[in-house]
Amino acid sequence: MLIEETFKDVQTSYGTSVRLYTFSPKIAGYPNARFPGVLCFSEIYQVTGPVRRFAQKIASEGFVVVAPAIYHNFVGPEPLAYDAKGTDMGNEFKIEKPLESYDEDTKLCCDYLSTLPQFNGKKIGATGMCLGGHLAFRSLLDKRVTCATCFFPTDIHCKSLGKGKNDDTLTRISTEASQDQELVLIFGTLDTHVPPEGRDLIRKELRDHGVSFTFLEIHAAQHAFIRDESSKGRYDSAITDSCLGFLFEQFNRKLTLDVGEFVSDQGTVEHVC
Repeated sequence: MLIEETFKDVQTSYGTSVRLYTFSPKIAGYPNARFPGVLCFSEIYQVTGPVRRFAQKIASEGFVVVAPAIYHNFVGPEPLAYDAKGTDMGNEFKIEKPLESYDEDTKLCCDYLSTLPQFNGKKIGATGMCLGGHLAFRSLLDKRVTCATCFFPTDIHCKSLGKGKNDDTLTRISTEASQDQELVLIFGTLDTHVPPEGRDLIRKELRDHGVSFTFLEIHAAQHAFIRDESSKGRYDSAITDSCLGFLFEQFNRKLTLDVGEFVSDQGTVEHVC
């Protein structure tokens, strides 16, 4: 599908405006086509080229994608540079930004989607890489978000977000996710940002609380393997394509199909040979 790109600046309760980049599918001859929505959260550098191309890819498969410039509390909507200064700024901002502001960004994205004529008004998914994977994970706190595919969600296992590092994302999602919400979590086994003990904790917390999730650990993949620019030699196109298969399987099943209301039919699985 062809896609159309626009943006809108939306006022926040923090006296700032958050820029919402929108990527919409277009089908020739069908001007009234309607599509499910997806929130695409960025890494610590805001909506860079790799994030934009990621959003374009999703939109071209038939989803209206909204990507917020998350650091409106500190700077304009322009992406930060992939250099030492940009990295330091992004890491500082992610901690200084209040948790409540992250949650408001999610709310404003969902609210904005509901005003778009190309949105079908039904279901919303979320995704993101690095910090964006963390925010996609957290976005399930807004019950309008049905599912999320999170690429190496950074530091969910520790208190890494919010002023004073008071992040409660893992605890809240583990206890508040509804039965019809679902996660796909994708990590590399060589990811130093989310080490093995962190991945083990995330998996255990979600399992112990009955959250619906798929957990992938890609052999020998590093952090940010999906980023096709300035990845410091970590980008892996083949693995990225494989992981996108999980993303689109989840989005097509949870967002595109009309399967009615969720009814739990989970019983004991019979052990047979």
